[in-house]
Amino acid sequence: MEGIILVDKPRGITSFDVIARIRRFTGVRKVGHSGTLDPMATGLLPVFVGKSVTKQIKHFMGADKGYEGEMTLGVRTDTMDSEGKELECQISNVKTCENEILKLFQKFTGKIMQKPPMFSAKKVNGQRLYKLARKGLVVDVPPKEVEIHRLELLSFKGNIVKFRVLCSKGTYVRSLVSDIGNELGYGAHLSSLRRIYAHPFVISQAITLETIENLTKIGKLDSIMLRVEEFL
Repeated sequence: MEGIILVDKPRGITSFDVIARIRRFTGVRKVGHSGTLDPMATGLLPVFVGKSVTKQIKHFMGADKGYEGEMTLGVRTDTMDSEGKELECQISNVKTCENEILKLFQKFTGKIMQKPPMFSAKKVNGQRLYKLARKGLVVDVPPKEVEIHRLELLSFKGNIVKFRVLCSKGTYVRSLVSDIGNELGYGAHLSSLRRIYAHPFVISQAITLETIENLTKIGKLDSIMLRVEEFL
């Protein structure tokens, strides 16, 4: 059994948890994915099943990604998202207008310099940043260039901003949201995130883990697996 399964990852589990379940459902040990999603994020996770297929993951790792997200203005957290510890709350001071948000979205579109969050899987001197952060250590990580191809405002009400973003590989949406909040002066954190695109795949192609399990039980999983050769 070999091919690509496009999983609609639920909130609250890691990308590795998804891989573990696919291994259990299929009995195949060689399983991998292209592009990690944080536990709080949902949406499109391309999963590669089989020895020859997992060898092709490298061809998909540099792909652009698309997300729909929600930022909460006026609240900073240590992880830059809703899973973290609240550091500061200035909701009562938020007096931002939609036009100000649109101008900032324009400012953050294009090539920008971005620092990875301390609570991330990025390695520094062989150690994951989130492991250092859990020990209370802060590392000065140099910023790197990423590209925001498109940043759209979907809605804005109170201190909640919903948006859609298309960005290059390696972009941290949490950092983008935090930087926008800092520009406003109130801070912000990412309160929800859903991946809707991972070139060349879209969220409408993705299926739930429950559906994958049920198809496996009746011997029909092959019917939804994509051939990697079609996308190379």
